[in-house]
Amino acid sequence: MDKREALGSWISGPRAAAEQMGADFGYRGERLGLPKEGPGSVAPVGRRVAALFIDWALCLLIAYGLLSHGSTTAANNWTFVIFGVVSVLTLATVACTPGKRLMRLRLVRVDGRRLGPLAVVVRTVLLLLVVPAAVWDRDTRGLHDKAVGAVQVRM
Repeated sequence: MDKREALGSWISGPRAAAEQMGADFGYRGERLGLPKEGPGSVAPVGRRVAALFIDWALCLLIAYGLLSHGSTTAANNWTFVIFGVVSVLTLATVACTPGKRLMRLRLVRVDGRRLGPLAVVVRTVLLLLVVPAAVWDRDTRGLHDKAVGAVQVRM
C-alpha cells in the first residue's frame, strides 16, 4: 500500500477502506431479506429525510396557524407535540405519515407486517429524542427503528 492509499482511506471512511481490502457488505437490506431495489426495498436516506421535513413543515403550519396565535415560540412547542401525535396516529393506522406517503415510503416490521400501536409509540418517542434516529447500522436503519424491529421501505 502506498502513501496515497493510506492517506485517502480515512477520507473515504472505514467501509470504503474495508471494501478495498476485500470485505463484502452486500446491499442495504440484504441481511433483512429485502430486495435490492424496487417496492419493499430499504428506503433511501434522502427520501426519508425529505419525508421528515415535509411532516415537520405540515405540523409547523398547523401549530402556527391554529394554535400559537402568532407566537413563534409557542408554534415551535406545539409543532413538537403535533408531530408526535400525527406520527403515532398515522403510523399506527396506515403505516405512513403524510410525508412518507408523498415520498412513497411506508413503515413495516422486518417480517413485512404492520407495527402494533405500542411499537409505534416507542418508535415515535425515540424519534423525538433525535439521537437514536441519528445512529444507523449498515442497512441505514436508525436505532429508533431497530428498537421496535421496523424498517422503512419503498412502496
